[in-house]
Amino acid sequence: MTSAPEPKFSEPWHAQVFALTVVLNEAGHFDWPDWATRFGATLKRHGLDKELDGGDDYFTAWLETLEHYLASMGMAETQDVLTAKAAWEAAYLSAPHGAPVRLAD
Repeated sequence: MTSAPEPKFSEPWHAQVFALTVVLNEAGHFDWPDWATRFGATLKRHGLDKELDGGDDYFTAWLETLEHYLASMGMAETQDVLTAKAAWEAAYLSAPHGAPVRLAD
């Protein structure tokens, strides 16, 4: 009997932020070597020099790098990102358990 393969990402948002980064790269918005340099700098700044398993600390640093990179290119202003995060937080905190999370109009 063959066991099911282990998931590649431990959380859905890890896969989503990874996929978004890949799509932006493939669409020509930035070069992967530049991305890797910026991501490496974020990991170093966070002191994440241990072997990472792709958990929250790794993908939080990944997301931070992407947010800063997009802001530096004028694709996602920092205040707009903060506003969107606050709106999503309010939405999920007010959604009943198990109900879909929806942003207010």
